[in-house]
Amino acid sequence: MVLDACTRRRWLAWTATVATTAMAPSGWAQPADAAAAEAKAPPLPALGTPWPVPAMELIDGRRFEPAPGEVLVLYWWASTCPFCAVTTPLLDAFWQRHRSRPGWRLLTLSIDRTREAALRYLQQRRYAFDCVWVTRDVHRAMPKPKGLPITLVRGRDGRIAMAEAGQLFAEDIEEIARFF
Repeated sequence: MVLDACTRRRWLAWTATVATTAMAPSGWAQPADAAAAEAKAPPLPALGTPWPVPAMELIDGRRFEPAPGEVLVLYWWASTCPFCAVTTPLLDAFWQRHRSRPGWRLLTLSIDRTREAALRYLQQRRYAFDCVWVTRDVHRAMPKPKGLPITLVRGRDGRIAMAEAGQLFAEDIEEIARFF
């Protein structure tokens, strides 16, 4: 039986939830405040929703300034997320292949507990894409939707053109190129 990408993603999410719930030591659980924050997280934005993106400080100290009229891929992740561990290298490979194409950018947003943990993870894997460590100010300006990882594509018009929660496969990520 052949499963489409959406069905595979749901099946993987279900099996991972069952496996991690059954096998994970209690020390692996999210802290209560993170769980409470996730419970209050907004749903994925509807397609066509305006999505303002403020200027932000990148994890390496540079400044991110959104440019009008560009496609912006936003990707929330954490170094402890097993679905992010699968999706992030695919997104990095996509970025490496397409980064010289004008009119689009990738901005990743780490929700790791510390800036140092996120930076260490990026350095160990040699990821060089732009990354913001999500502070309270960043979260207030641009709250992460429910789920992880979260991938949003903001079109040239500043509106959401794609919104996905959970692991993406290579073919899902390749579909992002149609927006630039």
